[in-house]
Amino acid sequence: MLKGRLGIDEARIPQKSRNGLIYVERCRLSIDNGSLVLAFDDKGDELELPYQRLNAVLLGPGSAITHDAVRHCSAHGTCIAFVGTDGTRLYTAPPLFDRDSTLARQQATWWASESTRLMVAKRMYAKRFGETPRATSADALRGMEAARIKRSYELTAAQVGIVWNGRRFDRADPAATDTPNQAINHVVTALEACVAIAVQATGTLPPLGFLHEDSAKSWVLDLCDLYRTTVTVPLAFRCAKRIEQGAADGLDRLCRRAVSRHVRDTRFIDTVIDDIKELLAS
Repeated sequence: MLKGRLGIDEARIPQKSRNGLIYVERCRLSIDNGSLVLAFDDKGDELELPYQRLNAVLLGPGSAITHDAVRHCSAHGTCIAFVGTDGTRLYTAPPLFDRDSTLARQQATWWASESTRLMVAKRMYAKRFGETPRATSADALRGMEAARIKRSYELTAAQVGIVWNGRRFDRADPAATDTPNQAINHVVTALEACVAIAVQATGTLPPLGFLHEDSAKSWVLDLCDLYRTTVTVPLAFRCAKRIEQGAADGLDRLCRRAVSRHVRDTRFIDTVIDDIKELLAS
């Protein structure tokens, strides 16, 4: 009665009602009778994906996709992103125009007013630290945040057992700093890609940040800060400790693989998508 074996060929499910994303690699995606089919050439297995219910399909290394599959995903507002292993790089995610814009419009509405911009910034602070600050300006909020972040670096370094002399980063010469700082830079790079995937999947607007302002990816940077004390710094410091202990792999590879494991084991990008919806809620 309905075209497509999944029975929702003409449905347009809002982004906020979808249940995350799927990551695939070393496979081929095509359309068969209205369904998105995932085929693994080495095994001969096939799997149907309910792409109309997904925010995004992430294509990792060794993936191929047919023109028809791209057309169907585009028609249903399902983002297709070409990524590194487990989403630790984002190479491209073509914009989609036939999709629900509720979250983007809500983001733009909150961003357009100084008072509501501060409101969302306070929501982010509360999510990070478990309390709503009494700051009356973004600058005051940044100052409160910086003090707590500095202390979290010191505590995490003590827990992991590394020497921490403060956050230092020379953009002109990133390798000039010490191992813990380099590790943070590597983890941040990988984590930014994962957060950018969530931003693309929800159709929200990368330039419209609530604390970061000048960058074209300000919203991505805002969201990355949500996980600085719980993900970024702990992963980075553990990798730095492994280098001190004589790990065979280079620091960049260690950090990328640590982020990859965390993303896979905790469904991290799904968490970011949920956090975006919560932060931008009416």
